[in-house]
Amino acid sequence: ALSDPLIKAIVKGLKENSKHETENYFSGANGKSLSAMEIINDKIIPALDIIGKDFEQKKAYLPQLLMAADAAKEAFSVIKDELNKRGVEEESKGTVVIATVKGDIHDIGKNIVKVLLENYSFKVIDCGKDVPPETVLEAVIKEHAPLAGLSALMTTTVGAMEETIKLIHEKAPWCKVFVGGAVLNQDYADQIHADQYTKDAMDSVKYCQTVMEGVKA
Repeated sequence: ALSDPLIKAIVKGLKENSKHETENYFSGANGKSLSAMEIINDKIIPALDIIGKDFEQKKAYLPQLLMAADAAKEAFSVIKDELNKRGVEEESKGTVVIATVKGDIHDIGKNIVKVLLENYSFKVIDCGKDVPPETVLEAVIKEHAPLAGLSALMTTTVGAMEETIKLIHEKAPWCKVFVGGAVLNQDYADQIHADQYTKDAMDSVKYCQTVMEGVKA
């Protein structure tokens, strides 16, 4: 995978290269012209998967992870500009509130979800990390958001996640809550009464699309 210039640029966290290689894939300068979706699905997501796994296995550290996320953002902004140039009108698909729960300061997974959702034309309200349940609820109510995504990377913060879900279900029953993060699995998600467990960023996007299709139908 690292033989691909764009994947390599993202994994290594090289913003300029990432921008340049994304432009090349659009223009066909690499000998191959790709669509926005192909660039996202075949280049950006695999690159983020590689660095994510390296980080989990301690082969890469936080600064490298953050640099890779920045490089991916750079690639996404080229894609956005390109789509705008082509006059692809972005009608918002709906609003999603996202947060890393109270006590948890890891937001790389959440940030990837955010970038992807925005790229699929969702309006994303990012509450940040270490967010108290009430703050997430306030955002959901203020935006009347049909979706909220919660992330936890530490087992110790699953309790805070459960509390947040309970509060949203009680006070904003129209909102579906999806959860993700390294410590979660389907069983955990069921125990804390999440509406959906999403195993990765792309899964989150698919779930949001499904819910919004139901809302609009």
